Amino acid sequence: MFPEIHKLFNTHYRMLVDSHCHLNFPDFKEDLDEVLVRAQNADVKVLQTICTKITEFPDVLSLTENHDSIYCSIGIHPHHVSDEPRFEPDAIVGIANRYPSIIGIGETGLDYYYENSPREAQRESFCAHIDVARKTGLPVIIHSRSADEDTASMLRAEHEKAPFPGVIHCFTAGRSVAEAALECGLSISLSGIVTFKNAHSLRNIIQDLPVDKLLIETDAPFLSPVPRRGVRNEPSFVSHTAEFIADLLAIETEQFADQSSDNFFALFTRARRPS
Repeated sequence: MFPEIHKLFNTHYRMLVDSHCHLNFPDFKEDLDEVLVRAQNADVKVLQTICTKITEFPDVLSLTENHDSIYCSIGIHPHHVSDEPRFEPDAIVGIANRYPSIIGIGETGLDYYYENSPREAQRESFCAHIDVARKTGLPVIIHSRSADEDTASMLRAEHEKAPFPGVIHCFTAGRSVAEAALECGLSISLSGIVTFKNAHSLRNIIQDLPVDKLLIETDAPFLSPVPRRGVRNEPSFVSHTAEFIADLLAIETEQFADQSSDNFFALFTRARRPS
């Protein structure tokens, strides 16, 4: 049965984690403190704010220094590969080792939908991020859009060289990418897109994924889930995605909240579980 998604959820959880959001974006400039209060009130106790440009990393890092619940990543989004300084793995390893609040590498990957950067440059940057993930032990955070064939083949090729931890964020790819990710030991993070009316094929794939490999995210300020469509997304809304996925998988909502949180801490080992 299709999950009931046109309702507001008032369930309380032991803990939820928003594994991927962009709190340094201008969308949150005026009310970040209120956003974080709403997250806490929705039992979202840990958040990872994601770096998309090395030139903006100081702003990302400052959020972790001012808020105990926030961690961050470091990396260059495929959109920005061409307009950012070259990603230098050794330098990034040094930065990652210097700041314990950095828990992930990226986001990186392939975006052939917009192609804001040449494909070869995206692939080179993707490999460089994976190299940093190997050297630091920090998970690589992977963006993949309209690039299923190359994403799957690159994951397998890089895994063949040497394993690395990682997650496919905001998963919307086809079954081939899910299979490649799982073969390589990676996790899969699900966003509010799963609640969208036309996401039938995505929901079919999710039902076949192992629950111990699933994370949840908002990708805020983008991709607000039903029933919050049409407004800016924020970390508190991850509860709607958790509720929807639990219904889809026919498990208790609290069980999925606990499982997805456990999965996050198992992958992002630098993050501290709140007491």
